[in-house]
Amino acid sequence: MDYPAANVVQIAHEIRTKAVSAVDVARAALDRADALNPKLNALTQTFHEQALQRAREIDHAISQGQSPGPLAGVPIAIKDNICTTLGRTTCASRYLENYRSPFNAFVVDRLIASGANIIAKTNLDEFAMGGSGEHSCFGPTRNPWDLSRVPGGSSSGSAAAVSAGIVPAALGSDTGGSIRQPAALVGLTGLKPTYGRVSRYGLVAFASSLDQIGPMARDAESCAMLLSAIAGFDPRDSTCAQTPDEDFIELARTSHPMPLRIGIAREGRSDANHPAVSEALDNTVRTLTSLGIECVDVSLPHAGLGVAAYYVIAPAEASSNLARFDGVRYGRRAKLAPGEGLLDLYEKSRSEGFGPEVQRRIMLGTYALSSGYYDAYYNTALKVRRLIKQDYDAAFAQGCAAILMPTAPTPAFPIGQKSGDPLALYLEDIYTVGVNLAGLPAISFQAGLSEDSGVKLPVGMQLVGPALGEAQLLRLVGLFQSASSWHALTPRL
Repeated sequence: MDYPAANVVQIAHEIRTKAVSAVDVARAALDRADALNPKLNALTQTFHEQALQRAREIDHAISQGQSPGPLAGVPIAIKDNICTTLGRTTCASRYLENYRSPFNAFVVDRLIASGANIIAKTNLDEFAMGGSGEHSCFGPTRNPWDLSRVPGGSSSGSAAAVSAGIVPAALGSDTGGSIRQPAALVGLTGLKPTYGRVSRYGLVAFASSLDQIGPMARDAESCAMLLSAIAGFDPRDSTCAQTPDEDFIELARTSHPMPLRIGIAREGRSDANHPAVSEALDNTVRTLTSLGIECVDVSLPHAGLGVAAYYVIAPAEASSNLARFDGVRYGRRAKLAPGEGLLDLYEKSRSEGFGPEVQRRIMLGTYALSSGYYDAYYNTALKVRRLIKQDYDAAFAQGCAAILMPTAPTPAFPIGQKSGDPLALYLEDIYTVGVNLAGLPAISFQAGLSEDSGVKLPVGMQLVGPALGEAQLLRLVGLFQSASSWHALTPRL
């Protein structure tokens, strides 16, 4: 087995059938982590001893004829804003750099119960606030395709670790595109599930009405296997949908008979797109058409308002959620000078603990929620959110099984290029934020390559589905990947 290129299903099968041991697979993952992480800065922590011990336990269970679970020994990395009792949960912030969670997130317990082997926590934009992977207290994550470029964010470390072949799959979180955008920029398949499909219990909150945990891997089949493990009802999350546990690999094989109709969003054909993005969109339509899928134009007339609405709603919720970080109960506590009091403790702890991008979003959100501005900003953004959801509903009412558009308007850009212009960075989310505002599922997949100064970079497309339509999205991307080889391309490291 070529471990770095193998997918989740293949690795689990070979471990279960004793073609390879879980210990050998874990060691291969850890060796790649040791070799590549100094270049990539994708991992905040690596669990060598614990991962090897877990692998030995899985091998022993198999030798005794016991079932190790569907993810038998598959190495997995977890975004470091998802709580684990293993190691620390830092959110890539000075505020939580030494925080140890007393409990596992729901998704972590589900992965462990499915036989997965958690080998590392991954870097991210601080508190998941960023779209480039540059806003971490541990330093920026680098794109495996070109170390001078961003891998996208905020699930930057998860994306880079999978793209580089350290792990075959990882968990990320998606508030405005934080799974899909990095998946597009490093050549992966990344699934943002329907809001409520996966429990948020144990996910450190950024924007509670938008956050969703999901899988990142090389192909749709691997994402389906991880989604089967982590999706399901959890009474500890009041927004979690009461859906039964499902086998998404099987559902993806049997969902919706052909022929299918896909809507091509007119708003995704923008002059602002990089030429390689426009070319990949056209090529994707041709490939889908060759598979017997009908492609029709649809309109999402309020899509252009998504970024403005998102950057009112998300910072407002972040301002509320991050109020708990006060320097008193847990996390960083600033040292006070003689005569300083409680308000000084709050101010100094938050100023020292939060980075510039988090501070910026807290201030934006606090302003939007302040007296006299609440109606003008927050309530207006909520009205726009409803209009965006209605646009998607209208497109699905035309018989579309999914809607196709680019994931990002450009391939990966150089580290530091947009650091001084937050608005330019926020506009990288123009195709992703509407999905979160509408609470819908979407999947990004590699559909082309661009070439910039002799460097080849991945280009991603995304399919958006109706609520709880993950199986259909996985099937469509699986069909595309069976007819193309973009997903099999890997960076040279």
